[in-house]
Amino acid sequence: MRRPAFLPKALRARCLGGASKVATMIATMFAIMMSVFGSGSARAENPHRFALVAGNDQGGPGTRPLLYAKDDARKVFDILTRLGNVRGEDALLLLDGDVNRFLNALAELERRAAEATRRGEKTALVVYYSGHAKDGALRLGNSELPLQTLKARLAQAAVDVRIGIFDSCQSGAMTRTKGARKAPAFEIDTKGPRSAQGTVILTSSAADEDSQESDQIRGSYFSHHLASGLLGGADKSGDGRVTLSEAYAYAYDRTVADTADSSAGAQHPTFSYDLSGNGDLVLTDVGGRHEGVYFPGDAPTGTYFLVDNRGFVVAEIAKALGSDRRIALPPGRYRIKRRLPDRLRVGDVEVPRGQLVAFSEPMLRDTPFSDDPVKGAARDLSVDAHWSIAVGGAYQAVLSSPSDGLFPAATFMGLDVGLRDFFRRDWVWGLDGAIGRASSQVALPSGAVFPYQFGEVSIASSLVVEARPHGQQSVLPRWMVPFVGVRVAMLMMSRRFDDQLFPDQFFATISPGLVAGLGFALGEHVSLVTRGRLHYLLYNVEQTNRSFGTWEASAFLQYDFGGSQ
Repeated sequence: MRRPAFLPKALRARCLGGASKVATMIATMFAIMMSVFGSGSARAENPHRFALVAGNDQGGPGTRPLLYAKDDARKVFDILTRLGNVRGEDALLLLDGDVNRFLNALAELERRAAEATRRGEKTALVVYYSGHAKDGALRLGNSELPLQTLKARLAQAAVDVRIGIFDSCQSGAMTRTKGARKAPAFEIDTKGPRSAQGTVILTSSAADEDSQESDQIRGSYFSHHLASGLLGGADKSGDGRVTLSEAYAYAYDRTVADTADSSAGAQHPTFSYDLSGNGDLVLTDVGGRHEGVYFPGDAPTGTYFLVDNRGFVVAEIAKALGSDRRIALPPGRYRIKRRLPDRLRVGDVEVPRGQLVAFSEPMLRDTPFSDDPVKGAARDLSVDAHWSIAVGGAYQAVLSSPSDGLFPAATFMGLDVGLRDFFRRDWVWGLDGAIGRASSQVALPSGAVFPYQFGEVSIASSLVVEARPHGQQSVLPRWMVPFVGVRVAMLMMSRRFDDQLFPDQFFATISPGLVAGLGFALGEHVSLVTRGRLHYLLYNVEQTNRSFGTWEASAFLQYDFGGSQ
């Protein structure tokens, strides 16, 4: 049974990683691994480490943009350079780069590693990738890197130890659950160890599975739990160092638990290696960092979530009875949450620079589930297509030259229906209708004035793009959503003269225009939307062609049938 968690049911399929072992062989694989590693100390001499960390939310044609691939890459880059014994000058962070930039960055690190080897140093190379993959190739934007090519490149890298970590999307949002096309397995040869060197591959899922990302944790499950493990959650031995096998075992257990009852099915990270040596590989040294939160052995059991001041879950720690955990965090203020069957336990902790803060149960207080510190910050919408409906009012007037009473300013009531995230993420195709009226008059050259009632009915279609605040680099608050787009309206207008000296007049035309506005989230599904429109209007009655510009300002309440706003 899946443990209690705040993670949403609506998940995105991110990747189909591959490996040489399937999930049912995990226990056997670890037994073989330990026999290869032997009983040597995990505190063996650290090699000179180099790291290439790449994240790309774009996968080119046939894929939908991911939300958190770049954020996952930033998180892993920070951990490796802060805790993973990778110097800043030996690490490269590549965001939204294409295959050429990826391979050039890899070549640069290989060159630096070769120089270190000539100095007599042992070397290690870590390659992490988060993003799309499809049909047997990583998809970096519009470019592709075949898995077999990358496999060969890693195998030929002139370093002693090569570690590849791949959290890759098989076919983007169109293969979230159904219709996924399986890519060939990402396999590493294991026909015999190389002297004093080897290759280790970690992938986010088995070859026949989708991997998933979550709006609530702002990342993929695999990278989230791998990062939590590297921060100290995976330090099962309690020696202050997280080894490769500890990190993998932790990420595997937590990823399977969190995805076991998802619509996409359980996701099983995989491990493949060709490694010789006398000891496990230490990935991060959390004991050497005296900043963070320390959970003593007598702290209550359960899953603890550490949330930063932006509402992002920076670590998720499974605490067992009698075991202590040291979580290495940068200085700052964090909220600690532990979920109980009927309530939450929530508290705040300040991590000063250079200090390790000891956790104690009195730090937490009871609070209802409605006060979940993460729930309020997670306002991203799922990529699933869904509908919204809105009602409101508008004011419309002629923008340019006087219209001689033809088109008076009028007030409108309208109804909008939107199909969201159908064509692409953050795109909204809308249909709207409105009815308005106004009282005005026509003045003849003779001075006679004839009052009339003006009426207008509009039916329109629009396509707008919203700038929803996805990921950690959002500039606007998460409750504010700007948008811009185009609209084409069919206008049907009438004039009915009060004294009935003139016959009723009707006029219909097509009017193209531009749309822009801001949405303000009021709750889980409700938002207040303010909008402005500019339209072109051609009046071509009685062989006259007169052009007018109209402007409109409106406000309405919108209900979204998808995820939270």
